[in-house]
Amino acid sequence: MFNGDGPSYVPSEPGLPPVQPPNPTDEQRYALIKYELARANRLEDFNNIIELLDAPPDITTIASPGEFKNVKVAVIGGGEAGLTAAFELRKLGFDITVFEAEENRIGGRVYTYYFDKEKKYYGELGAMRIPVVHGATWHYINLFNLNTRPFVQYNENAYIYVKGIRVRNDPEGKGVMEKIYPEFDLTLWERNTPWPELLNYALETPLLSMPPSIRKEILKMLLKYSYPINYWDFYNIRQVLELMGLSQAAIDLISCISPFVASFYYYSFMEMLHESYPLVFSFLYEIVGGMVNLPLSFYNSLINPNPKEYPDIPNELLGKVTWKGGTWVDGMYQTEDSSKVTLKYKNKRMSTYVYENFDYVVCAIPFSTLRNVEIIPDFSNRKMQAIRELDYSPSQKTIALCSERFWEMGRPNERIIGGGSYSDLPITSIWYPSDHAHNNSFSPNEPGVLLASYNFTLNATRVANAYKGIRFENIKEQVAKVHGISLEYLNSIIKDHVTFSWNEYPWTLGAFCYFRPEQKRIFSYAVTLPEYNNRVFFAGEHISASHGWQNAAIQTGMIAANDLAKVCKARKG
Repeated sequence: MFNGDGPSYVPSEPGLPPVQPPNPTDEQRYALIKYELARANRLEDFNNIIELLDAPPDITTIASPGEFKNVKVAVIGGGEAGLTAAFELRKLGFDITVFEAEENRIGGRVYTYYFDKEKKYYGELGAMRIPVVHGATWHYINLFNLNTRPFVQYNENAYIYVKGIRVRNDPEGKGVMEKIYPEFDLTLWERNTPWPELLNYALETPLLSMPPSIRKEILKMLLKYSYPINYWDFYNIRQVLELMGLSQAAIDLISCISPFVASFYYYSFMEMLHESYPLVFSFLYEIVGGMVNLPLSFYNSLINPNPKEYPDIPNELLGKVTWKGGTWVDGMYQTEDSSKVTLKYKNKRMSTYVYENFDYVVCAIPFSTLRNVEIIPDFSNRKMQAIRELDYSPSQKTIALCSERFWEMGRPNERIIGGGSYSDLPITSIWYPSDHAHNNSFSPNEPGVLLASYNFTLNATRVANAYKGIRFENIKEQVAKVHGISLEYLNSIIKDHVTFSWNEYPWTLGAFCYFRPEQKRIFSYAVTLPEYNNRVFFAGEHISASHGWQNAAIQTGMIAANDLAKVCKARKG
């Protein structure tokens, strides 16, 4: 169930899972979810998961369209959380100003990089997949009529490369057991158990020990949690592997074969449950033409005075939207009478800072960057503690434009079309484009974009911070090792590349929020609360239990807009 143990694209025959179609309807998504939950013997979780990850009630159920004309709202951050909040608030007529620090790009941590002007060849430096369970994201995919296709998460022809040994990633782990297990001092039980079963046993047994009424708390941000949630939140992932009886040799083995899990060994075990409970790595999708098309759809609608996305609301009732790109907020202050919030901001073309009052603020930037904003007076003590302490994981991606797809060549049982290879090398994982999995007319001799290195935490920092003159040379050498090809051949087909480190990006200072042990218990509820007499609201993946996913940003953006509307409605009444 972890990092691709489930199928990605399968035929519809008796006894087999349902077809994963392009552009799925909600009914088709639900069928896929139910199938996977049945596989996990947790079909009773279906309704809870759908409810917890879906879009909240529409904002027009709280107030009437156009009701809050001339009420000024600032949205700090133009990523998907801020875009969603602005999109929803516009329905009620708010006068919205969006402050986005990035001057030349829309999308926040959604970052599609195009190698050509025609945008035919691209790779994802940020978000690259959408689970079928993420209902809030699908709400907008459907609204904007975006084209989607299955993202291939698992490919048995891909490689596992450990200690210089290369095997295929067969679903039962036989190659690993035969060739790689002897390199580790495993116990008898461990030697006789395929590694996916070892991992699933260790990480899913705690989940199955909880009744459905407790399991649903995993995806909630609560003031108080039930005992089992607090219990498992106390441990990091490595400690849970030990508690479940895995030897240090087995933990070492898993760190090599499943580097994504190993990257987060010292984070809260609850972060693993955040993903295993809703089975987010089963049945994934991507947006055709690039993931950035989702945030671009928000942006294009917001700057359009006559948008088509609000068919039931006359344009004259929609709020005015001002987009301040390349403009960052450096200060946030509560006025003496607590009726306004003052923002201090500037851009490269301003010689001095501007101070402007707003009735409400939606703060949709990561706490990592909010830490550098002057806040007077302080927010509540627990909120300020969270801003100081919450950790944002480093992540690095290197994508390469290749003149031909060497990974798709060879006999049919050797071709790698989609999915990922894993290794104990610093690059940790290599990902292959999924586009050819859905069209048999494509040829491996045409160009393609390889995600040559994708990693987190220590490896991300070490790869990204290597001397730039040798960084990509090191990555290419490791890619060649994993595939058993010559470096000379690889050099001959790579035509361009780009490396991006989210830890070095000044407007995020990390890829995504990830809780350390006990932080779910300590901070979950506090981070969601408004501040400054219900004048400042918060949105972003760090405000959700589903850290690191677009759905968290989108859903919290909608919730922040709804909560702001409720307060404004109450004050008006």
